[in-house]
Amino acid sequence: MGFLDKLLGKKEAPMQFNNDFWNWFLKNEKQFFKAVKNGDNIHKDFFDKLAPRLDEIHGGIYFLTGMFDDHTAELVLTPDGVIKNIYAIEELVNEAPQIEGWKFTALKPATNIKDFSIEYDGIKFNTENLKFYPNIHEDYPDEIDLTIVYNGFIEEKKGELTNGVYIFLDNYLGELHSVTLIDNMKVVGPDNISEELIPIEKLKDYLIWREKEFVEKYEGTRHNTENDNYSGFESNTKDGGVVIALMNTDLLNWDQKASHPWMFIITIPFDGSNNNGMPDNETYQLLNEIEDQMMLELKDVEGYLNVGRETLANKREVFFACKDFRKPSKAADELIKRYNSVFEISYEIYKDKYWQTFKHYEPK
Repeated sequence: MGFLDKLLGKKEAPMQFNNDFWNWFLKNEKQFFKAVKNGDNIHKDFFDKLAPRLDEIHGGIYFLTGMFDDHTAELVLTPDGVIKNIYAIEELVNEAPQIEGWKFTALKPATNIKDFSIEYDGIKFNTENLKFYPNIHEDYPDEIDLTIVYNGFIEEKKGELTNGVYIFLDNYLGELHSVTLIDNMKVVGPDNISEELIPIEKLKDYLIWREKEFVEKYEGTRHNTENDNYSGFESNTKDGGVVIALMNTDLLNWDQKASHPWMFIITIPFDGSNNNGMPDNETYQLLNEIEDQMMLELKDVEGYLNVGRETLANKREVFFACKDFRKPSKAADELIKRYNSVFEISYEIYKDKYWQTFKHYEPK
């Protein structure tokens, strides 16, 4: 058997825990360091080996590497803008051992270079050709809505310019600030603009100020849902299906919604083909058990509010409004593992300070 292992290549055991990854990395770090320092065959000797092992730990972990200084290689792990993967990267890096000659970083760090510049798709982005102004909405005062002005804007290149700006901001502000503090953003040219343009170098201070103001405004805001009122809703879809919802109407009418700005939606598909798209009794009980488990994990007093649920067309969606995005993401990943033999559960988490996700439940 040993001879066959050598001949065919012995398959390494799949990684289940962060410690498994770091033990593997330690065994290979000298070869990896050499690949980064020399730059020769870096894809074959490092990238092609690293990527599948990271994927075993958690899907959606990407990486950047290079020499931090003459004697230190840096490995930056990034979710590439996907909010729900941030917690996994932070936990993985927090558990990294001290390895001489290596620096491990969670998320793209902010740059301190004054004349920072990048090039994307042949287009340059720097502090000279980028400015911004905030859009203030009277009905949504806490919303951070930015217009980024690019001096050489061309409408036909709007997609490339927008992608380039996002990449610039990830590196200039730091990825965490870039993906969590900005609610909405659009990229335009300098023509026909009456607002005062602000140098892009001041964007970081502006965002930190707005976030500090936001946190102070809602700090300590909690809602106990124990005695809340719930209402049932029923409607039809365009294709004739039925939508049945149970929603916390006290929360929908709450005037402190922005205190829980992260919308967390769990989607659980099921087979309702024999019941007009609705779950049978056994499935219904199991769906309720899953929701109860999530409510035990995500408590209202800790900043996680179960707003309600919808059941329609062979799926149930459970809605939470949350103070933060890390714990719900981790709880959902654990839920998916627990029930992967029964349901193909998925989830999304995004910023929605004014709960516009539920706008259709507001009284007309």
